Amino acid sequence: MGAIIKHLSIGDLPNELIVFFRNIFAFVLLVPWIGYTSGLDGFRTRQWHFHLMRGAIGVSAMSCFFYILGQLQFTEAILLKLTTPFFIPLVALLWLGEKSGLQTLIAIAIGFLGVICIVDPANRGWAALDLVAIGLLGAILAALAKVTIRRMRTTEPSLRIVFYFSLVASMLSAPFAAASWQTPSSVQLLWLFLLATVATIGQLLITAAYRRVNAGKIGQFTYTSLVFSSVMGWWLWEEVLSLATILGCVFIVSAGILNMRSK
Repeated sequence: MGAIIKHLSIGDLPNELIVFFRNIFAFVLLVPWIGYTSGLDGFRTRQWHFHLMRGAIGVSAMSCFFYILGQLQFTEAILLKLTTPFFIPLVALLWLGEKSGLQTLIAIAIGFLGVICIVDPANRGWAALDLVAIGLLGAILAALAKVTIRRMRTTEPSLRIVFYFSLVASMLSAPFAAASWQTPSSVQLLWLFLLATVATIGQLLITAAYRRVNAGKIGQFTYTSLVFSSVMGWWLWEEVLSLATILGCVFIVSAGILNMRSK
């Protein structure tokens, strides 16, 4: 998903349009899917306030993430998104009263060391503090959105949660897309549809995971995306995989294994 977003951003498609089409195409995909699998019952909900909250927070986090993907190196942007798991246990503790075990906290600390290695601040540093601030804001908002999913787990199936997110996010992003409208080419529309497809599948899997397991525990596994993003950044945009990056990936994979073995 991130690679497609960066590709579209490099093609000068405004961020507001990418956010809008990602959500409206997902909405178009989900309506027949829910209708076929669950009928009208699949759309019924009593959790409107949580769906609205999750949609508003989620689309704000998405906008931050999509923006930095177009402004930073691919791996750096993914790194900022991967700070989300650091905030999830705090949000889950304050809101849901969930406490993370010692092994989970150690795994998060090891993952943080991996992030520091890949950022390599002594030699590379950050592109700009304002972009870092936007990325961290997106990470905090994403953490709150994921804990909201956990809050709805008892009544809302994954497909319904993702559907209402797409609906709310489409409505909220539409005015911003209209204000910066630029008619996408046919090729860009195909990329946007592919973006919505892979993003929706990923979101369904993540939503299903957060409904089933402690929010602070699941967040750790998102670190593995950094391994993929490092390889894709090198392959697609010739971003160098330094020794520090490789070491960071080792820390991150190790943290994921430790977290998997924790109680």
